Amino acid sequence: MIVALDVHYRTACAQVGCVAFEDWQAPQASRTHTVTVERVADYQSGQFYKRELPCLLTALEEMPDAAATIVIDGYVWLAPERPGLGWHLHQALDGRVAVVGVAKSSFAGNATARPGCRGRSRRPLYVTSCGMKPDAAATAVADMAGPNRIPTMLKLADTLSRTASQEDQ
Repeated sequence: MIVALDVHYRTACAQVGCVAFEDWQAPQASRTHTVTVERVADYQSGQFYKRELPCLLTALEEMPDAAATIVIDGYVWLAPERPGLGWHLHQALDGRVAVVGVAKSSFAGNATARPGCRGRSRRPLYVTSCGMKPDAAATAVADMAGPNRIPTMLKLADTLSRTASQEDQ
């Protein structure tokens, strides 16, 4: 099972959208849920993972089945030898689960990211990974369902996190 996660922050809490799907080309989710994390750490420049990692781990605890791969909105590697959120997630899960990061914007100096365009977009997505070969991760993201730049399952995780947050306001 593959799980896509996205976090939306409010003033004092965060909402995590979680989407499980069977394979990279799946057009529909097999399971979705949202999780509210009441206490969220303040943002610290250069240490974003300290804020977002607890949110992702909380959402994963709600999953009835273990994920084989997790897809996040962000980077696994910011640069060679400079770990990002995805690397910290991979470590927190004892390296048992592959983590694929899909970022919408380039991180200066990141030679590890695999850029690739989807749909009719001329703006690339930037894919990094841990526990999965980088080229295989980039190909998997390129093959994900959906005609637009952002794959359907990733867009659904984003929508779930934002919609749940709006409903709570």
